[in-house]
Amino acid sequence: MAEVGFYHLTRTALGQALPQLLGRTVAAGQRALVLCRNDDSVKALDKTLWQAPEPDWLPHGTEADGDPDLQPVWLSTSDEAANGARFLFLVDGADAARLDAYDRVFDLFDGNREDDVAAARQRWKTAKAAGHTLAYWQQGPRGWVKKA
Repeated sequence: MAEVGFYHLTRTALGQALPQLLGRTVAAGQRALVLCRNDDSVKALDKTLWQAPEPDWLPHGTEADGDPDLQPVWLSTSDEAANGARFLFLVDGADAARLDAYDRVFDLFDGNREDDVAAARQRWKTAKAAGHTLAYWQQGPRGWVKKA
C-alpha cells in the first residue's frame, strides 16, 4: 500500500508549490511521475518547471521531448512510471488507477475551488477504502501543516 498525502493549496498556486515539493523529492534521490489530466496541463507544467525560481534547476521531461530513463521528474498523462518513479504527484484532479504501484503519492488540489475540494474528498474516500495510509496537509503561513 502507498502512503498518500493530500496537499490542500490555500496560499499559493500549483505552479509555486509543485516545484518545491519536486525539488525535495529529487534532492532525496527519488524519481517522480507528475500525472496530469491532459496534454495542455503537461505543456503548462513543463514551462512552469523550467521557469521556477526555486529550485533554480529542476530536471524533467515529457513524452514530447525526453527520454524517461534520463529524467528524475517525468510529466505525463499516463500513470505508468516510465522513468521508474516511486513517487507519484497527482495534479489538476488527475486520478491514478494504481496507487499501490508507488511508495508515496502526493495529491495536490486547489482549496479555492469547490469542485477540486469535492473531488479530493472522493479520492480520499477511495484511497482509504483501498487500505492506503493517508495524511492531510494544508498550506500554512510558513509551509505545510499536517492536519490529519
